[in-house]
Amino acid sequence: MNSSFLDPALPPSIARRDFLRQLTAAGAAAWAAGEPRAALAADEKTSGQLPARADACILLWMGGGMAAPDTFDPKRYEPFRKGLEVKSMLSTFPAIPTSVDGLQICQGLEQIASVMDRATLIRSAVQPDLGSILHSRHQYHWHTGYVPPQTVACPHIGAWMSKVLGPRHPVMPAFINIGQRLEGVGESEELKAFTTAGFFGSEFGPMNLPLPEEAAQSVKPPKGMEAGRFTNRHALFRRLVDQNPQRDFMSDYQQESLLRSMENAYRLLNAKERDAFDITLESKETQAAYDTGRFGRGCLLARRLVEAGARFVEVTTEYVPFLHWDTHSDGHTTLARLHSEIDSPIAQLIRDLEERGMLDRTLVVIASEFSRDALVEGRPGSKAPDQTSFPVERIEEMKHFGLHRHFTGGTSVVMFGGGLKKGHVYGRTADERPLLAVENPVSISDLHATIMTAMGISPKTEFTVEGRPFYVTQDGHGQAVADVFA
Repeated sequence: MNSSFLDPALPPSIARRDFLRQLTAAGAAAWAAGEPRAALAADEKTSGQLPARADACILLWMGGGMAAPDTFDPKRYEPFRKGLEVKSMLSTFPAIPTSVDGLQICQGLEQIASVMDRATLIRSAVQPDLGSILHSRHQYHWHTGYVPPQTVACPHIGAWMSKVLGPRHPVMPAFINIGQRLEGVGESEELKAFTTAGFFGSEFGPMNLPLPEEAAQSVKPPKGMEAGRFTNRHALFRRLVDQNPQRDFMSDYQQESLLRSMENAYRLLNAKERDAFDITLESKETQAAYDTGRFGRGCLLARRLVEAGARFVEVTTEYVPFLHWDTHSDGHTTLARLHSEIDSPIAQLIRDLEERGMLDRTLVVIASEFSRDALVEGRPGSKAPDQTSFPVERIEEMKHFGLHRHFTGGTSVVMFGGGLKKGHVYGRTADERPLLAVENPVSISDLHATIMTAMGISPKTEFTVEGRPFYVTQDGHGQAVADVFA
């Protein structure tokens, strides 16, 4: 499908408004559209497809642009000092050894370093030059596989798994999103644009749990409403639906999909499996190992949900403009905090899955929309406007010490379990700036193909929407990286 790109000459505020306007139109088209139909027979869709290595997927999303040179791809290190030349600043943390001989990652990730012998580390993921580096556009692209805006609402990668593979458990939601508020934060409408099932319909969309410590409350009837009253209210809702069949604002398929999603929610509220949402049922010792903040508690919740039968769970550090990984200032100081928030929970998640015999059949992915650099915005030759006003020659203050510019030429993705190789490094970025992927670059489309192949979904899987084919990887061209599979 052809993408309609935003005009890179427009100021970011205007580009964002145009982006939202076109996404809104795509959303309206999705509501009006009929049922998406698989364009290929089941045997054709899986022709030449390897068997699924994984039954479930956990995406650990570092929203805002995780700097690879300060996490999983350390380069030449220079400590802070007044007068430091910015061109000398590649990594602001020293490298540390890992459980894999010869493999180093950055200081502050000691616990993750201890489990890297279970991981495949892709150091050559690349993103396209979209003209204007908007987080919303790159996040949309990463999560859906398509550069926005599109003429249809594109499904999230988790919705594809929910639609094609179905639920692992008849009660548990197939797609759950943990840690991201969709109300009351900057760019909330942009986040909502890709955190959906798109044209697949509501039943394949995410269950959103912004606060993992409150997840247990989300699967209980409202406070003060006893079980009988709750059941009666549901029965009344069904009666109203059955007596009012004329719902002209959306297609029959979308209507039925919405109703099925509500039925699924009602079924969960009455099932014992809802205990999986209560992280306080874990031992105090286990809770402490994960409790570094909201992200850490989200990792614990994700483990419990996958254990109970969830198909796809995304846990995010949460994207909020100019916070967390979106380091437009105080980059080094901010990343030191983020290291401490993600290190223990991620390592504990991998250990717990392994101890329970679940890691081989669970694909865990650590990813972000792009990397960061001290000098380069986008990639060399990009016309993307520089969004950081910090000095480009020498730094005099600690707040200038860090990687504050968006870099799309090479970043890291870490993958555990799911039939992938252990203790394996794939691809390489240059040792000196520009830190471009110089060996085995992996595009978003090929990364998605790799993830989908691990889950048993052909990268060429397609559905017909509005009379046109729509593929799980853009135009069906994604190629799985065969070398990362065991």
